[in-house]
Amino acid sequence: MSAKNPKAMSSLQILQYSVKWHHMAHKVSSLLDAYSGLLSNESVILAVNSSFVDPLLQFESQLKIIESSFGMIVVMPGLDKVKEMGSSNEDSEDIENLYHNILNIYENILLTLVTKDLYKLQILKEMLVWMSKDSSYLQERIMVIINKVLRFTVRKVRKYTSVDAPCLGLLAAELSLLCSHEDPSIVQQASLGMCHLLYIAQCQNDIRTNKPTNDKSYSLQFPSSDVEFLPKEFRQDKSKIAQRVGQTLLPSLLTDFVWSLLMKLSSPDDKIASDAASILKFTLEFHAEKVTRVSKIVDTIYRQLCDNNCMKDVMLRVITLLSRTSPKKVIFQLMDYSVPADDTLIQMWQAAGSEASVAPHVLKTILLILKGKPGEMEDTLTKGKRPSPDVTNLMPLAASQALCTFLPLGSYRKAVAQFFPQLLMTLMFQVFYSNELKLTKDNALYAQDALRVLLNCSGLQQVDITLTKANFWDQLSEELCYYYGVYFIAKTLSEYNFPQFPETLRYLYKLSVEGPRRSEDSVIVVIFLTELLNNYFRDPFPEEFLVLFTNWINDSNPIVSKVILQRIAHMSPVVNKIENVSSILIAILDAFLSKDDTVVLRALITLRRLLNNLDTMTYSLGTRIGSSYCPLMDHINGGIRSMAIRHFGELVRDMRQYTWMLNDVILEGLVPLILFLEDDEERVAKACKCTLKICTSQLKWSTSRLLKDENYSFEMVVLNICNNLIISHRKYITDLISDTLGFLWSPRTYLKRTSVILIGYLAKSGGHLLLRVEIKVMLDAIEQLLRDEDPVTKELAEITYDIFKKIAHKLTSATLNQHFQKLLKFFYIKKLSPLYNYNSLKDQIDSPTDSKDMKNDKTL
Repeated sequence: MSAKNPKAMSSLQILQYSVKWHHMAHKVSSLLDAYSGLLSNESVILAVNSSFVDPLLQFESQLKIIESSFGMIVVMPGLDKVKEMGSSNEDSEDIENLYHNILNIYENILLTLVTKDLYKLQILKEMLVWMSKDSSYLQERIMVIINKVLRFTVRKVRKYTSVDAPCLGLLAAELSLLCSHEDPSIVQQASLGMCHLLYIAQCQNDIRTNKPTNDKSYSLQFPSSDVEFLPKEFRQDKSKIAQRVGQTLLPSLLTDFVWSLLMKLSSPDDKIASDAASILKFTLEFHAEKVTRVSKIVDTIYRQLCDNNCMKDVMLRVITLLSRTSPKKVIFQLMDYSVPADDTLIQMWQAAGSEASVAPHVLKTILLILKGKPGEMEDTLTKGKRPSPDVTNLMPLAASQALCTFLPLGSYRKAVAQFFPQLLMTLMFQVFYSNELKLTKDNALYAQDALRVLLNCSGLQQVDITLTKANFWDQLSEELCYYYGVYFIAKTLSEYNFPQFPETLRYLYKLSVEGPRRSEDSVIVVIFLTELLNNYFRDPFPEEFLVLFTNWINDSNPIVSKVILQRIAHMSPVVNKIENVSSILIAILDAFLSKDDTVVLRALITLRRLLNNLDTMTYSLGTRIGSSYCPLMDHINGGIRSMAIRHFGELVRDMRQYTWMLNDVILEGLVPLILFLEDDEERVAKACKCTLKICTSQLKWSTSRLLKDENYSFEMVVLNICNNLIISHRKYITDLISDTLGFLWSPRTYLKRTSVILIGYLAKSGGHLLLRVEIKVMLDAIEQLLRDEDPVTKELAEITYDIFKKIAHKLTSATLNQHFQKLLKFFYIKKLSPLYNYNSLKDQIDSPTDSKDMKNDKTL
């Protein structure tokens, strides 16, 4: 047999050799055992390879057989010792042939597997792992076998229309480390193997991109003899290896390459760990943008650093390099650990933010995280449930703590200036969220600490000093004081003329137009923006903010409405000078319809404050403003009733030169002004007297005297007003009767009594103007009060009912009534006399229902 062309031996030949070598059987038995074992394993592998076994199970079983065969090879003696076994030249040649046959059988097994499935190139990677565990003299020979398999694969893939070799990254990592081996022969074989592997990877790329695959498409050429060619650029040159691998491998394969090297950093072999570190850093320097599964890599680094079993500086450098191309993935992963961060995590933060070029991207990512609310789960946003502090969902807290690390870095100075407005407002939001969550004191202070760091890193140290002297930071954590805290920060910044004002104002305007994500954010934005405007724009007020103000007045969040109304009132001297101030006035009038009583009260106060400073031109809205007060005069809230009534009177007084504009409105509000003279709440009754004095004076009625406390009598006031109506405004009587009718069913006793009296006098003075059908409606309404549980109401209703009965009796027919109405309207004038002899409810014992009504009504 020739060593260069070995032939397979049959079992008979093995037996013949055994007889021939019986005199030295003890010397060649290990070779014969290995040979027979490999033949047996080969037959099993071929059988499995041709079966329909699940591919994964098939590979696992074949890998075990290959590992067993590998064990047989590595225990064989070296070739020199094998030659010494023969007692003659012929024996030595035969034993050497046997030796080569054993190795070639193993090689043929590998070729058979790879021929059918390139996926099984992974076996080569496993061989390199096994080889690293045994530093025997067969390493070079194993590398030769691996190279032959790779070279065979190169020839095959040239003809393939698809290449599926997912193990190339892992195999490349093993070969790259061997390119720095101490043995030059191993380096030579590893370099050649890298050359073959990268050609396979290039073919894979070309097929995916529909490029023609040929030798010239890749810069490395492949000669016919392994000995003749040595790719010198891979030899001991880690930088070249990293560049070539990064250029050639697909992202998923390059990620495997990086991952494998990362795992090598914890190797007990210092040289392997050092070589892996160098190649890893070079690879990420050149091609970090192609690496995927960044989050997994970052998490692995964190856990290895915590275990203190790896190269710390290299690991942190990897974080820095990954942050260059994937800052968002790195930062998101670094924020996904428990709070507070430990020393290891803080070191990783510092590594991620160590370069100025990534600072803007890091801050953008942190701002994105800070849009979230600590402890808030997705369903809490839709179901309106109060969030709970869930440790698995506290990334915003971690991000706030991270800012305390990033912001002071010198490399972040420019980025901090660029994102100052966003950071300022976002941290203001986060301080509020932390207070709302009732977190532990330490956790709640992260956003506050970051806010202080931001001020100090932005040249606003004096602002922080002033706030500290005012004990501001200690009080800010109190939820009830928080909105005042927002105002105080804005005020202090304004007092120091902070240079970031223009960009902060622009950002606040943008945020206001787009709308914050949460209604509580709107409150903070409104407070901050209005305070800045109040301090920087005394005159004139920026018109572009007018639309924002009008929208905020009727915001869905009542706190926003109250805040903006309060700020408008405070800024009234400036707001009044706006050319289109009527739009704000109309928005305030719309706020009168709010379901939140505090919003209505604040709207009343703000409107009054504005009207105090407006010129007469604004009174073109006088009629609309006056009409808007009228519905509030009957509001369930006594505070709103009294304020609306009093402000109505003040409007009439302010417009005394334009009374003709308000006459209709005065008469529109006359019914509630009369009826609420007997209100249970003294403030409402006093407001009615005050306003009625103003209104009756403007109408030239002599009623004011009767409204003085010493002369006051409800019935006499009603009698006087009705007599004046007969004389000067009789056309309004039917409308006033209609308005009064709505109060007959009030649950408040005093309203039923006063409305019965008023409707009786109105009917007495203008009943002749009513149609028969209208009188029937009145009779039906009064008839229900004849059964009222309050005896005084019942007695008053009987008198009024009798009045309407008499009016109905006088109407002989509807037709006759309609013919004479016009004539009577001009000529029928008859002053009334007292009908009821009514004593004020305040002088009587309250009914049970009245006491209950009073309790419900006295809320402000």
